[in-house]
Amino acid sequence: MMDTVWPLLQSLQGGPAYLLLFGLLFGCGVGLPMNEDIVLLAASALTLQGVMDPLPLIGIAWLGLVGGDALVFYWGYRYGAGLLQKPFMARVVRPERLLALQQTMQRYGPGYIFVVRFMPGIRTALFLAAGSLRMRYRDLFVFDGLAALVELPLLVYGVRYVGGRWQQVLEMLHHLQVYLVLLAALAVAIWWWWRRRKKAGGPR
Repeated sequence: MMDTVWPLLQSLQGGPAYLLLFGLLFGCGVGLPMNEDIVLLAASALTLQGVMDPLPLIGIAWLGLVGGDALVFYWGYRYGAGLLQKPFMARVVRPERLLALQQTMQRYGPGYIFVVRFMPGIRTALFLAAGSLRMRYRDLFVFDGLAALVELPLLVYGVRYVGGRWQQVLEMLHHLQVYLVLLAALAVAIWWWWRRRKKAGGPR
């Protein structure tokens, strides 16, 4: 699918290019069979050709990513696990994965969302699980939004730094993701410990 989208993105300028990017990233969030990291890297490469500018790209990409995640969260919030009876969602999220993520969310709390932003392949299921557990919308936007603000500048300016060798950023990203996930997991573990300590009233 990216082979079709890439020439289209290259042929557009200004508003239409940003609008297409928004639609692609929003679609990735709700189950479009594309890798959002590849879309972001390709769009970042277009800043080298003057098709897009870095800061507007980051802003539009943030809206597309968080908007798609918020819609899946809303579906989970309103329909719960019953949504998986729909053929489309059943293909995107398996029931056993949803159950596992619900258990993880109950254990670690909404801070786990920050970690998942750096883990391709389970984002849609995670936001559906978070919604089905009636997590607060505020927590969704805080943790998902903050993670996206970390991820997007790294991608965009990483591509601009290496210039025409942007494909190498993808390889570097896969290696870097391991460390990002570990750091994010540590941050969530500290936040989870602090929350439990606060509920317990602290040391006596």
